[in-house]
Amino acid sequence: MQIISIALTIAFAIIAVFHVLWAVGYKLDIRNMVPVVNGEPVFTPGPVGTVLVSIVLCGFAGVSLGLGFPDSVPVNYLPFLKIVGIAIGVILLIRAIGDFKYAGFFKRIKGSNFAKYDSLLYSPFCLISGGALLYLATNLT
Repeated sequence: MQIISIALTIAFAIIAVFHVLWAVGYKLDIRNMVPVVNGEPVFTPGPVGTVLVSIVLCGFAGVSLGLGFPDSVPVNYLPFLKIVGIAIGVILLIRAIGDFKYAGFFKRIKGSNFAKYDSLLYSPFCLISGGALLYLATNLT
């Protein structure tokens, strides 16, 4: 379980770093990062929102780490950690399924760079990480 925890923690931390880089102006092609319709992004995230996503991802990393190393967590926090781990796992699984329009395995709008990356990378990551978090949280001793 510790290997799963470490892998998830590293993955969430790397994704958080990408969001920080994006927020401070590092140029990434937005059409690869957000849903696109007719060549235009559906929305353009601002720096504040992007940093907030990075903070949330750091929280996901912390929960992942805590679930893998429960002896490092105060005993009275373990029930809370379990609930949060389950909640994050469910949220990620819902993201993998998607909104049935722009994102997720069941999206209807396809053909953009984002849709390609979503099908090959983003949604599978959400499915795997969500399932892994549920596994870690439900097997917390």
